[in-house]
Amino acid sequence: MARIDARENRARILAAAREALAADGSTSTNRIAQLAGVGAGTLYRNFPTREALVLAVYQDEVERLIATVPDLLTKLKPLEALRHWTMDLVEAMRRKHGLGDALSPAAHQAASEQSYGPVIAALSQLLDAGKRDGSIRADADPGDFLQLTAALWRAATTPEDRAPRMLALILDGLRRHP
Repeated sequence: MARIDARENRARILAAAREALAADGSTSTNRIAQLAGVGAGTLYRNFPTREALVLAVYQDEVERLIATVPDLLTKLKPLEALRHWTMDLVEAMRRKHGLGDALSPAAHQAASEQSYGPVIAALSQLLDAGKRDGSIRADADPGDFLQLTAALWRAATTPEDRAPRMLALILDGLRRHP
């Protein structure tokens, strides 16, 4: 029972931190503990530093995003699944950028390195599905795609979000043309 409670506390802390830090990157850990309905000691047992908490929020977001790939591929054609997933990735990267203020440069680099392999694997699944059905060109590379799409999360969100239009151009370049 204690392990179940500990897992639930950790999940509540991550959920509260995700929401609070998205709204205000400077939210204190004490405020996050309050929002999660746990004591500060419980928060610090799970996340000994604020940076550890921020990294866990980011890693949790990456894992959630990667887990959506199989479901997207059962519901959508590969190019549409890739479009949808990439826009979710853009939103996650925008949130990560907001969390970046809470991370040291070394921690920011570590988070990027830790997520690179799983993100490339997810992109490979999406691109391979499109290669199999003939909608995506055979030479499409997940590393190239990730590098191209890195500009999307930086695209201005006001007054107009340019990311969807820019993504349409990138995806058009991926299409297999007869």
